[in-house]
Amino acid sequence: MASEGDLVHDAWLAAVGLDGTRQPVGLLSALCESHTIRRLELPVHTMLPVVLRQLQLPVMIDALGVPRTRQEWAERFHRGCFSPDEQDGLVQYLSARYGDRFRLLDAERPFAQVAGLQALNGETKTAAQLVPSMASGNNVPLFSALSEADELLLTPGDAALWLLHAHCWDTASIKTGAVGDPQAKNGKTTGNPTGPLGQLGVIVPTGRTLYETLLLNTPILPDGLEPGDRPQWAWDERPAGSGCASPAGAAWSERPAAGLLDLLTFQARRIRLITCETEQGRRVHRAIVSAGDRLAQTPEAEPHTAWQYTAKPKKGQSHRRPRRHASGRAAWQGLGTLLSMTLPVESDGPYTSGLLRQIGDLQTTRVLAGQYPLGMETSGLEYGTQSAVVENAIGDDLPLPVMALLAQDTWLRKALLECVGQADLVARALDGLHNDLRRAAGGDPLPRDKGSRVSAQFLHSLDATMRRLLTGLRTVDEDDEELLERAQLAWEQAVQIAADREVCLLLEAAPPRAVVGRTVKSGDKEFVYRSGKAVGVFRMRLAEILARVAEARRGEREGSAAA
Repeated sequence: MASEGDLVHDAWLAAVGLDGTRQPVGLLSALCESHTIRRLELPVHTMLPVVLRQLQLPVMIDALGVPRTRQEWAERFHRGCFSPDEQDGLVQYLSARYGDRFRLLDAERPFAQVAGLQALNGETKTAAQLVPSMASGNNVPLFSALSEADELLLTPGDAALWLLHAHCWDTASIKTGAVGDPQAKNGKTTGNPTGPLGQLGVIVPTGRTLYETLLLNTPILPDGLEPGDRPQWAWDERPAGSGCASPAGAAWSERPAAGLLDLLTFQARRIRLITCETEQGRRVHRAIVSAGDRLAQTPEAEPHTAWQYTAKPKKGQSHRRPRRHASGRAAWQGLGTLLSMTLPVESDGPYTSGLLRQIGDLQTTRVLAGQYPLGMETSGLEYGTQSAVVENAIGDDLPLPVMALLAQDTWLRKALLECVGQADLVARALDGLHNDLRRAAGGDPLPRDKGSRVSAQFLHSLDATMRRLLTGLRTVDEDDEELLERAQLAWEQAVQIAADREVCLLLEAAPPRAVVGRTVKSGDKEFVYRSGKAVGVFRMRLAEILARVAEARRGEREGSAAA
């Protein structure tokens, strides 16, 4: 990148073309040529929503307007690329209108930063505090290759990505008190929340090209954008008296989002990148990260999260709160939430994201084909110790049949949720078998929060099978009942094979005394635990869960007997 770090024209984003080739592009090229780009290649999974929300979507929406009707959205989507007029609009937006506001290292108005930001103690910190996987302060990853004493040199392109990542995902640790921040005390600011995305289980629908992904992540707003809603680089155009502190100054405020553009580009931190000259060119080696704007509440218009609905919330609490992803679980294990298309008004329960509901609605009206190869990427961070450190990163991608997103038709959604439920029930039965074998050998059941569970290995072994199932069901129609039934039978057979494999491993690990077993008294009752009995109970439970396989086996036995 050039000395000022021009995000518009300098090639700092890695784009993967439709033919699989990788080429660097700038922001303007990434947008105008988005129909030729399959995806962006980013350092970590949590970076996709960052680039979409902080750069691409708000630029596109602010420059071209938001679609107000399904027809307008469909016209854009089926065109497959930006029209010549739209490309001219993007060029105008990123050149004469706002081009000078996308310079990362500009001395007077650096992008997404506070020019001249200074810490009250006069100190700066290593650039590693922008990168969660690097050791910095209390955030010390177990396998970090660098210590806090090591210098991290970031290219301007990498620094831009991690700068925006900090605005979205930063920890809730104590922040450096900044000169000019009236709310800083004793050189620091406490009570910081995590970045806005850190409070969500992020769900991003993806398409065949970057252009389609942009449209799939664009909400249809019949009334258009909110009056006065501006992205962070146009903060000076917000109405006077809006209560929004300038993101170009050290002061900050706790406030609601003024609209979609404000929400997407929310500046949760006040940051300044500090550079040095190296033999390879200008590099970011130090940074100041201080407190930034605090989102008073995640608005219900937030497009990239599913929700937990509470019918009778506590006083002062909302009926809806964002749902986070569970660590250690594949995305398909959460299909019950992703496919919850109706609001559970009279009871508590999950409710899927607004964008997935919109996609289902677009398919209902034939705007989006039922066999469209929709993808979905989930991401999140798991925080620890008062959300001051990052303990785990969550990321997954999944093929998703569009037909399963129809609110009024439940046939495919019911089948998918049955498959997920079967995997969960068998996993629990395997854990139960494991505990019974431990009892039979003279031990105690495995504590719920300790040890390695056989269910985790079992579910992991089903991952590829479930993804093949989801990919295959993208093409199924409502009339293909036989095809759907065959797919469910094949799934149950795969589950049966995986479960049999785990049972064999458990029995091989069980000591000989488990065959004899033991009797355990609990009050006035006695319970006999033996390996043979435990396996028999498990087999009966497995036959109840995998009814199609059990029925097929009974048919085979009856056929053999008749012959």
